[in-house]
Amino acid sequence: MQIKSIETYPVAEPLKKPFKTALRTVTVAESIYVKVTCDNGITGWGEAPPTHVITGESIASIEYAISHIIKPLLLEKSLLNREALFESLAQSMVGNTSAKAAVDMALHDCFAQACGLPLYQLLGGYKSELETDYTVSVNDPEEMAADATQYIQEGFNVLKVKVGKDEIEKDIERIRKIREKIGHEPTIRLDANQGWTVKEAIYAIQRMEELDLRIELVEQPVKAHDIEGLKRVTDATQTPIMADESVFSPHQAKQVLETRSTDLINIKLMKSGGIHQAMQINKLAESYGVPCMVGSMIETKIGITAAAHFAASQKNVRFVDFDAPLMLLNDSIEGGVTYNGRHIIFSEGAGLGITSVHLDQVLS
Repeated sequence: MQIKSIETYPVAEPLKKPFKTALRTVTVAESIYVKVTCDNGITGWGEAPPTHVITGESIASIEYAISHIIKPLLLEKSLLNREALFESLAQSMVGNTSAKAAVDMALHDCFAQACGLPLYQLLGGYKSELETDYTVSVNDPEEMAADATQYIQEGFNVLKVKVGKDEIEKDIERIRKIREKIGHEPTIRLDANQGWTVKEAIYAIQRMEELDLRIELVEQPVKAHDIEGLKRVTDATQTPIMADESVFSPHQAKQVLETRSTDLINIKLMKSGGIHQAMQINKLAESYGVPCMVGSMIETKIGITAAAHFAASQKNVRFVDFDAPLMLLNDSIEGGVTYNGRHIIFSEGAGLGITSVHLDQVLS
């Protein structure tokens, strides 16, 4: 079972509404799709979106990394030598984690198809359904409250609210307005995207605790490199703190786990370099008793399907954030996961279950 071709395709899908965080604003979901074909006719799919402010990658750098660095290393290699294959992928170049993740996804898709199993079953099969949250972009408090109300009316019961873009009092006002509109029952989790200082984070979280705004968790309140600051926030607040941009690799996970700098870890395939390393991060976190979320960038259904299969396979993954395909105007992917409101349903097909990719609809 040898790799015979690795092809890349640039794609672009418009969003229904601009996606705004403390780090960036996105109006179009750009990606590189990857197709791996084996000598037995099996084809696997992967995806790599450019996220300049997090992974440092662009459409051009992803395409170059895959076509000119990774592809020559992997062509003619046997998929049966899995550890050697993933070692070659991991060591192919420094960084470029999204490019690696796209190829990793496609390889896992091929593996599971060869075994005749959906990928989540091959990886562990812990559950067969997931429920996603829905993200409220950072805007003025009134607009965010209106958006939150709309998403609750559409059937979502967990909201991931973006903060960290303006002065700290405005962030508190954002959450207060949202809670006023949606009531006490829906779950609110916050994502500051590194937008607060340590003192701002401690003040804001303690103030929201005093106001009984019932925040489930706060994701990446401080700069990614500031592990000491992350620990200070974790130690000073009752609300669980989640590391996101602070953890790309198993080595970084070990650092935050050993220092008890976080209560939770958000694993993203685009940060870890794919499923192979994501599994290592999750198992390491589990050994420390630290639950994980599996999140995503602004991706289409290929990337989300791969992430969902990984998330469903593992007991220690307690939360998922897979709303990105719901933000797109179009769906050019047949097969893969499907959505019934907040519920994510897996197909019975082997691998990722992707049956067709309509590249003519999305080529940029």
